[in-house]
Amino acid sequence: MRPAAAWLGVLELQELAPDLKPEEDAVAGGRWWNRRVRRILLAAAGVAVVIATFAYFMPKLASYADVWALVRDMSWQSVLALTAAAAVNIATFAPPWQVALPGLRFLRALELTQASTALALVAPAGAAVGAAGAYGISRRWGFGRDEVARAVTVTSLWNQLLNLSFPIVALFVLSLTGDATPALATAAFVGVAILGIVVAGLVLILVSSRLAHELGDVVARLATWARGKLRRAPVTWSGTSFERFRANVGDFLERRWPLLTLTSLAGSLSVFAVLVVSLRALHVSAEQVSLAEAFGAWALVRILASIPITPGGAGIVEAGLSGALVGFGGNNAGVVAAVLVFRFLTVVPTLALGGLAALAFRRR
Repeated sequence: MRPAAAWLGVLELQELAPDLKPEEDAVAGGRWWNRRVRRILLAAAGVAVVIATFAYFMPKLASYADVWALVRDMSWQSVLALTAAAAVNIATFAPPWQVALPGLRFLRALELTQASTALALVAPAGAAVGAAGAYGISRRWGFGRDEVARAVTVTSLWNQLLNLSFPIVALFVLSLTGDATPALATAAFVGVAILGIVVAGLVLILVSSRLAHELGDVVARLATWARGKLRRAPVTWSGTSFERFRANVGDFLERRWPLLTLTSLAGSLSVFAVLVVSLRALHVSAEQVSLAEAFGAWALVRILASIPITPGGAGIVEAGLSGALVGFGGNNAGVVAAVLVFRFLTVVPTLALGGLAALAFRRR
């Protein structure tokens, strides 16, 4: 269960506790215990994945001594190129939020995104925690509840839509050269299915309030049915929530979706650029892994990392990306070194800047 949702559930239980009958109190306590057991099991599974990746899988591909030798022998030009790529990547965090939340200045947008992304990287099911952090910081800065909720919604939605689109593009490009893989084809198929459903749903929601309400009721019934199969409580939202979404987001998307798409795409591709620079700096040439193949591996891992098993996809990204790139023909030591450098440059600066931003925010 997501930490934010679990915290809200505990608050609700505390508020209702005086009115609970003994048998209801016992049921509530049992549910809380079950949630805690699930969280412990998920945490244990995440730790197992990380240990298996760095203690077994990665050393099987290449020894850490060989990897360190490649990193240590990088030229100053390579180090400069990696530093520039990492700086550009960090800078592209802010523009989507500036588009989604008019009036937000660049430095504040950078502070907001670094702090919320750092939360998402260290917390299990971190996307929800990061979104909650972004919401709380924006509200403390004086932005309205509706406009902050809209910004959180559209930035998260656009990021997920791009993640679903990348495997489709990669599969098309690699199919032209005969390098498509079954895993990428599966990811592309899933992406097409989900992307089609989401886009069709957005169109129906934006067409009219009546359609938005009817679609919301249908989705709510399906969600309640699915939660019932898992012995979870029914959802508390309905078609009215979809109507509110349309009223709050519809006009905004009609006016600003091109700029939101452009800035979100730039942010995602800047991450891919860090990977490409890392590969070339660690002697994984274009003859071994072409630009299209690197894009295919990266697109596939973006989908895998969205599964909330470990914080920030730790272990999953490294294993998936290394395996895919070696499969395309990259030399083992170079690939492992490039992946580790890529992960360092896309995680550690954000954790450091996010921590500083959080401290500065608390002091203010």
